[in-house]
This record gives sequence, structure tokens and C-alpha cells, in this order.
Amino acid sequence: MPPTLRRPRLPLSRPTPDVGARLRDQRAGTTRTLAREDGGGGTVRRTVLPGGLRVVTEAVPGVRSAAIGIWIGVGSRDEAPSLAGASHYLEHLLFKGTKRRSALDISATIDAVGGEMNAFTTKEYTCYYARVLDEDLPLAIDVVCDLVTSSTVSTADVEQERGVILEEIAMHDDDPTDAVHELFSEALFGNAPLGRPVTGTVESVSALSRSAINGYYRRRYRPEAMVVTVAGNVDHAKVVRLVKAAFTTAGALGGDGVPTPPRLGTTKAPRGLGGTRVLERRTEQANLVLGVPGVARTDDRRFALGVLNAALGGGMSSRLFQEVREKRGMAYSVYSYNAQYADAGAFGVYAGCLPKKVDDVLAVCREQLELVSTKGITREELVRGQGQLRGALVLGLEDTGARMSRLGKAELVYGELVGIDTVLAQISAVTLDDVQAVAQDLLSVPPALAVVGPFAEGREFSAVA
Repeated sequence: MPPTLRRPRLPLSRPTPDVGARLRDQRAGTTRTLAREDGGGGTVRRTVLPGGLRVVTEAVPGVRSAAIGIWIGVGSRDEAPSLAGASHYLEHLLFKGTKRRSALDISATIDAVGGEMNAFTTKEYTCYYARVLDEDLPLAIDVVCDLVTSSTVSTADVEQERGVILEEIAMHDDDPTDAVHELFSEALFGNAPLGRPVTGTVESVSALSRSAINGYYRRRYRPEAMVVTVAGNVDHAKVVRLVKAAFTTAGALGGDGVPTPPRLGTTKAPRGLGGTRVLERRTEQANLVLGVPGVARTDDRRFALGVLNAALGGGMSSRLFQEVREKRGMAYSVYSYNAQYADAGAFGVYAGCLPKKVDDVLAVCREQLELVSTKGITREELVRGQGQLRGALVLGLEDTGARMSRLGKAELVYGELVGIDTVLAQISAVTLDDVQAVAQDLLSVPPALAVVGPFAEGREFSAVA
């Protein structure tokens, strides 16, 4: 049993530093070294171009690849209800063609050098990326910069891609594991932007016009809201020249814009709603998520929550896996997870089981949540959880694409690059008291429950009775 807590419980939110000031301190046309090679990574440099566009590179010695990403600080939570799904819709459309390239030209150019290119949209940002041989980086920079800055967003493409996106929404709706996580977000955050699906709905996507999407594109894809990150066998000065040339050709540089600061607690965090949401589906398996509001991405407790998550449901040795699957054989898949945003978060437990076992599975999950809330975790679980986080962090940075992503998220959503050794030290510093404190704080509120399966709406479940 962990030692008795001697400090007051931590608040559910904390003030965050004004990192925006640090971003604005760097003038356009200047370059700074953010980190030097120290065994945890290569030399990282940042240049601010006219208009506030940032270029951040990490030189990774000994590799023959390079990855480029263009990150835009806009996602589904930035959309008005009438524009729901516009960020994701636009992600599709930018690959349909530019003033210089057709959709086939874009894909064939990268395919011809054996590279890979894609994009993704989240609730708070969008990223377009490519990974190629280091010698083909100039080509990749030109292609990715071209599609981000110079898409035509034609009426024909909007109409054609509408059908593709509606098919994507249908695909997610047909997958109960996707559907239950969307339902959980709705149960937790309601109709607030964080509670809405990134893809939008059939109704909102069907109603989006070419003028609305193009207007969103022109307003949101501004240089001050963009970060270009490159990692691999690269030279910073050369990358800056290539990016500057590509943006200048597109007429996307200029002006007095300064980098847009990250949204760290700048909006009112949505309150957790709780309650039960049921989506009736005649499936052979019930899918469920039980959870509570989590912590924001800059909350000091995020490391303790990471350890708690690993111990509770982060692997085959975790409590949930052992209790639900190994000892009782009640489910094939069971795990816990946490999601973090600028001003809010979610902590949940997922399980898939036979419909007749759903109450038993929920009872075991709720029992384990109550145990970690009242008694914490063991020292052995603490050590295992820390080891999982440390290993996942380091092993996850073994390729240039992962390092490029680390730079993009650090610059766009955190406002600073924290060294790998520093993060490892913060994980190692987590104590049993820290884990129990965050468990008590988060798990003291009524949980939200989402269930997808052969159950009628209004059906009561033991976990929230």
C-alpha cells in the first residue's frame, strides 16, 4: 500500500506559462539553435520567415532518409457548427490538384522516388507530410509546400470528394470500435467542439459548399499558423532556402505576421458531462468505453497519469488485462488510454465483449478504477509503468518521421522543445503519491459510459448505476 499522502490534492487545472511571448521574441529572418546533439537527438534549429512561418529542422546523423511535415494550427474544434468537418474535408481536397500539378502528378512524383506521403486531421491541428531518401528531399519539400499553399479547391473536386468523405464516415460508423470512441467523446463533452467527430457528420458534410471550404482555407492556412518541420540527413540552411523559395513562388510569404502562439489553456475547458450513451447495433460483440475528464497537455500531472495508464491498462501485465482477460476470460481486447488537448483531456477504459458479459466486464473495470483511486498502485507497477513510458518514448523516435512529428507538436502545440533526457527524468521522478493523487482527482467524478451493441437506448448498466 502506498505511503499516506501528506499534501493537498492537486487542482484539476493549472495555469500555463505564456510561451507565446517566447515565440514572438524571435524576429523574422533569424535562426536559433534549440538543441544540440547530446545522445538524445540531433541539432535542432528554428528559423522564422516573413509572415511568421517557422522552419524547424533536426539533423539526425547516420540516416539516409528525411521527413518533412507542414503543420497547421487548425482542427475540428476550430469549426463553427455550420463548418463541421471542413478541416478534414480540406485535407482531402489539397491532394486533388494545384496550379502546377494534377492529383496524379502529386502522387506519381512521390511514388517515383519510392517515398510516402499522406496527411491527417485532429481536433486541434492538421499535418501534411512526406518521407523520402535524403537526396529527394528538395522534391518532397516542393510537392508538399505546393499542395498546402496552392490548391485550386475546384467545385468539381469538392463535389467528387464529398462522396469519398461520406464513404469514410460510413466506414467509421460501420466499425463499432470507431463508433464507441466517437460516442464516448459525445458523452464526455456533449455538443462542444471536442465532442464532435473530426470528420463531421453526414448532414454537415453534405451541406458544405465550395465557397465555404475555400474561404476556410484562405482564412486559416496563413503562414503565422504554420510550422514546417524536417528531420533526417538534412542541412538547416538548405531546407530554409527551399521552403522560402516554395512559399515565395506561391505568394504565401510576406506581411508582418508573427507566429501564432499555442492555445495553452486559452479557451474555456469543456466540463465533463457524464451519463450513458447507447448506440443500438445488432453486433455479435458489445463495445464500451468508460471514462472521465483527463488532464490538459501541459498539466504537470500528465506524467503521473501516463504511469497510471500503463499500470491500469497499458499492456499484457496491466491490471485490466490480467483481471478481465487472463483471469476471467471475459474479453479479448481491454485497455485504458488518455487523450490530451490544450485545455482538457479524457481518460478512458475500452473493452469489447459478448453482450451478455457487458455488466460483468463493467463491474470489474469499475472495481479496478476504484482500487487505484483509493489505494493507488504498487511499487512494482510504478516501475513497470515508468519503464513502458521511457521505452515507448525512445523507441518511438527511431525513425525520421517520428522525429519530424516531435518537432511539429513541440513547436505548434507546446511552444517549446523539451529534451528527451528531460522528459525521461520527469517520468522517472513520478512517485506512488503522484499516481494516487491524480487517480483520486480524476476518478472522483461520475464516469461517462458509451456502449455500442444490441442494447436499447435507456438500458441501465452497472458501472454508472
